[in-house]
Amino acid sequence: MVIAISLGDVTGIGPEVTLKALAQEPPEAGMQYVIIGDAGHVRRLNEQLGLRIPFEDYTRGGSARYSILHSLPGSLPLQMNAGAAEAADAAFHWLHDGARGCLSGEFDGLVTSPVNKEAIINAGHDFIGQTELLSGLAKTGRTVMMLLGQDDRGRWLRVALATTHVPIKKLAEAVTFEKVLLAIELAARACEGLGLSRSRVGVCGLNPHAGEGGKIGTEEQTAVRPAVDAARKSGLDVVGPLSADALFYYAYRGDYDAVVAMYHDQGLAPLKMVAFDAGINWTLGLPFIRTSPDHGTGYDIAGRGVARHTSMSAAIALARTLASRRNP
Repeated sequence: MVIAISLGDVTGIGPEVTLKALAQEPPEAGMQYVIIGDAGHVRRLNEQLGLRIPFEDYTRGGSARYSILHSLPGSLPLQMNAGAAEAADAAFHWLHDGARGCLSGEFDGLVTSPVNKEAIINAGHDFIGQTELLSGLAKTGRTVMMLLGQDDRGRWLRVALATTHVPIKKLAEAVTFEKVLLAIELAARACEGLGLSRSRVGVCGLNPHAGEGGKIGTEEQTAVRPAVDAARKSGLDVVGPLSADALFYYAYRGDYDAVVAMYHDQGLAPLKMVAFDAGINWTLGLPFIRTSPDHGTGYDIAGRGVARHTSMSAAIALARTLASRRNP
């Protein structure tokens, strides 16, 4: 089983949390981890952190537990400013390499370390986000972002987003029947993929109080409820639209196995309140496994050795679990 990890922006905390997480991976027969990134940065950081991970150079079909795929010509400078164009450009290409490896069957899953969107755009690339890039490389538009995590008592929230990076003023037109139905279907499938005994999905309304029967917006009537009804007719266990301020409470206490939120902050604010340090971003609908930690590049703490790796560890663990289920 080979899990690839794209190193992300090396001027951020991605390399640090990646190495710290790998250093604590439990020994498991047949598991291999391949870092797609700059070998010089990885080896120097491994030494600086005193982790002593026995990295080898990656060879396809090799047996090394930890290896580095140095896929770009030359090496990155060891000293760069936060968000440097060289680092952003490399991170962009490493994502491509990871996706291609998964699509060809070389890798069984991909974990993506944090990148900075602004830096990648400034480096000359047309870039919306990692999810959108990977969806494009896989030639599918039927993907959904799910964020999931648990608190210190083992209580989970799993949140699928009907829309992602959309300005608030454009949300009403962005929330469509098709998008809501896709999020419901993939959220239910995700619960099955996780091996849960139930796949009950609660669906948020877009407006306060889920629109109050059309008195505070009509999107619930025109898009959300029709999607819920269609999902029910197909046999899914789904309820909604419900007022988001109440739904997350009921999901948190276990009444629902997943929530479909209408937009980014509606779903991510409660998720990060519950699992800020351990949240996982899982792209549903791709033909390969992709997870990532639910945090950014952390430029302000990069290089100080203080970054927490909890979210990266959780992302790697989920990728490993999903890959094991697909390839028992």
